[in-house]
Amino acid sequence: MKTIMLVDMDAFYASVELRRRPELRDTPMWVGGSQRGVVLSANYPARAYGVRGGMSSAQARRLCPQAVSLPPDFDAYTEVSAGIVAILETFTAKVQSASIDEAYLDVTGALRPHLTAPMIGEWLRAMVRDEQGITCSVGIGPNRLVAKMAANSAKPDGLLEVPPEAVVGFLHPQPVANLVGVGESTANRLHQLGINTIGELANSSRTSLQRTIGPRAGALLIELAWGRDSSRVIAGPGERGVGCQETFARDTDDRDVVRAELLRVSVKVASRMRTAEVLGRTVTLSLRFADFTTASRSLTLPAPTDSTDEMHAAAMRLLARAWRSRLRVRRVRVRVTGLVHQDEVWLQPTLDEPERGWRDAERAADKAIRKFGPRAVRRAVLTRPGHP
Repeated sequence: MKTIMLVDMDAFYASVELRRRPELRDTPMWVGGSQRGVVLSANYPARAYGVRGGMSSAQARRLCPQAVSLPPDFDAYTEVSAGIVAILETFTAKVQSASIDEAYLDVTGALRPHLTAPMIGEWLRAMVRDEQGITCSVGIGPNRLVAKMAANSAKPDGLLEVPPEAVVGFLHPQPVANLVGVGESTANRLHQLGINTIGELANSSRTSLQRTIGPRAGALLIELAWGRDSSRVIAGPGERGVGCQETFARDTDDRDVVRAELLRVSVKVASRMRTAEVLGRTVTLSLRFADFTTASRSLTLPAPTDSTDEMHAAAMRLLARAWRSRLRVRRVRVRVTGLVHQDEVWLQPTLDEPERGWRDAERAADKAIRKFGPRAVRRAVLTRPGHP
């Protein structure tokens, strides 16, 4: 039995814009045209007036004349989306981006007796909120369909798991229009047949449904109504890795600022690896410059590690090779690949190594951060002015 997770960003474009305009958080707003064009994404105060993504801006303005409209910034949305995917890849290589704001994960192989799917989901939600400053909803189920339906029910900013034995009870009471794959036109045709709930659809006559909706669509809808979905999570190219990226508020050529940010990113990557119980061997540093060009360099370590200091030291060596002179840095990214589970690795201690060392200290810091928040324990250099 598979365990599939859907991570869906809440009002994605609007949420990214609100990071820059927090004063609009309680004000109706949308991303898109002001008077002409379409609404790409609306925040929840605007949705309370009936404003929805895909609606014409003219109609949205009639529904909510006082709303603020902002032009889209697709470069910012793409960067945030890439950062979120880096978080999702922490637990599994089976990550499939369904769109810029949602992705499916097959977490079957990542589950442990002490690490359940809801625990992974809540951990991912916390990381997205901490690192990207936006919220997401997570749905968990035995297939993509149920995971998507669960995520829809969990919005906004929630998590819902639907185990296999609860699928029918979860789906059948819902309006038929809620079923993934049923659009407005199909819902109207089903209503004309007297079918108003998913349960009524599941128990309807296959023959009459196929005659009305079509042979293929009619048969598919009944399968979906019973929660059956054979589609798989198809991962993109590349191997699993654990990574983190940070974009500077302003492009910088201050090497001390870049070095400090590399330390902050390395702390996050190492902490994620320890949470996922993996060690890695290949460290890759990517720099995005002010002219939007990118330089990437990689270094393979002698042995797998989850140590912050070892990753940061590798990133610093790579920085000297990747940074082009006279170019300001826009974004830094550290990614570790060549992952193995910690139980499969035996680390050779050195003769002068104390019984309790930095790895123990870092694990204790991880526990404090999970309990008290991301600022509970920090490296001293990151507490200095200029390094919030």
